Amino acid sequence: MASGHTPRSLKHLRAQGYPLVTVVEKWQMVPGHPGGGVRQDLFGIIDIIALRHGETLAVQVTSAGQFTAHLRKIREHVTLVDGKEYPTAGLILDAGWRIEVHGWEKVKNRYVLKRTKEFIL
Repeated sequence: MASGHTPRSLKHLRAQGYPLVTVVEKWQMVPGHPGGGVRQDLFGIIDIIALRHGETLAVQVTSAGQFTAHLRKIREHVTLVDGKEYPTAGLILDAGWRIEVHGWEKVKNRYVLKRTKEFIL
């Protein structure tokens, strides 16, 4: 089950015309880990995938206060391919996907999408 700001981004994306929107972040149980496990993003940086005609959007969801840290996470994350490191975001963008970061903040007793950032090649 999605938690935190993720349901807000799901609702926002559906309102933006994405008919297929799903959470791809999963809970990985880790014996002995405090809390029982860790959240694991798809490819290390994606919480949600949204699809509409001719478009795949990968979304990282966070609070407005953690926005910059999540931008850094996406920029610095690497994937090992045949023993060589590649920027994960670059591989995703090269595949024709878009990447956005959503930063949510509570304003006057309701949450608003305060900050967004799209990554481009």
